[in-house]
Amino acid sequence: MLLACVKRLEAVIEEETEALESRAPVDLDALNHRKSQGLLELTRLTRGLDVAALDATVAIHLARLRDKLARNQQVVALHLRAVEEIGDTLAQVALAAESDGTYSARALRS
Repeated sequence: MLLACVKRLEAVIEEETEALESRAPVDLDALNHRKSQGLLELTRLTRGLDVAALDATVAIHLARLRDKLARNQQVVALHLRAVEEIGDTLAQVALAAESDGTYSARALRS
C-alpha cells in the first residue's frame, strides 16, 4: 500500500515537473490537487512508521521521491518567480498607460 502510494506520487511529481519545464499546457490546479492528495496519503501511511523496518524497495522509492520533490520545488519556484516578474511588468505598463505625466520627473525639472 505504501509503495503504491509512493509510485503514484512520483508519477504526479514527474508530470508536473516535466510540464513546467517544457512549458506544456497543463491543468496546474488538477495536478496540484493530485499532488496534495498524494502527500496527504503518504503522511497518513507513514505516521508511526519504523524507518529501520522499511523494505529496501520502498526505501529506494522514498529516496527517489525525495529527489523528485526537491527538483519539483526548484522548478515550481522558478515558475512562480517568472509569474511574479510578468505581473510586475504588467502592473508597470498599466500604471504608465494611465499616467498623463503630470507627476513625472520631467515635469519637476521644467
